[in-house]
Amino acid sequence: MQTKKLGALEVSELGFGTLSFASTYGQAPGKADNIRVIRGAHGLGVALFDTAEICGPWTNEALVGEAPTPVRNEVVIATKFGFDVDPTTGKRRGLNSQPEHIKRVTDAMLRRLGTSHIDLLYQHRVDPNVPIEDVAGAVKDLIAAGKVRHFGLSEAAADTIRRAHAVQPVAAVQSEYSLWTRDPEPEVLPLCEELCIGFVPWGPLGTGFLTGKVASASSFGANDFRAASPRFTPEAMAANQAVV
Repeated sequence: MQTKKLGALEVSELGFGTLSFASTYGQAPGKADNIRVIRGAHGLGVALFDTAEICGPWTNEALVGEAPTPVRNEVVIATKFGFDVDPTTGKRRGLNSQPEHIKRVTDAMLRRLGTSHIDLLYQHRVDPNVPIEDVAGAVKDLIAAGKVRHFGLSEAAADTIRRAHAVQPVAAVQSEYSLWTRDPEPEVLPLCEELCIGFVPWGPLGTGFLTGKVASASSFGANDFRAASPRFTPEAMAANQAVV
């Protein structure tokens, strides 16, 4: 497995996203199978594991914390903040990147992950109610405290990335990117190259479309996020199949 740099952070060229372990693409496997898959991926050279507090919510962080415990010093763990999650129901109550909220949920992430530090902490989605400079400043404080090693942004626009980077260097930007989702190309990718920021694509295989696993006539369960995505309507998939 080759390695790549996300800013100053060295990671395996392939990362492992755990979104499907939270029933986001339909029914998730059982815990034992999930742990087996994570450990199997590490055995094949994968050393970057990606999760988020809203996956589950919370369950995937505990899973990612438990699975690589014997080799914690050999893996990079990335997770994400940015939503206000009801602590009782687990329901999302909108975005929340207030600095005190970031610091509070980071402490909870550390407990779930069973680790002393988070290697890469992303803002999951930009919060229009909080200046990105305040967000970057909060993560900078967490880095100074030793709780976080590197800062990332997810689905952020180029100007937002530049402003955040001026406060706390951004190691990585994670956005959807594939042959049929190329929005980062005009502005975000050139900026990442300019600022030496790593780019981490999610959904590089079109969340199943580009592998042929999702046909135009496919239907999704109610808990599959693709069921509500305009990209996965029968009409949209048929049109994209013609293009691909």
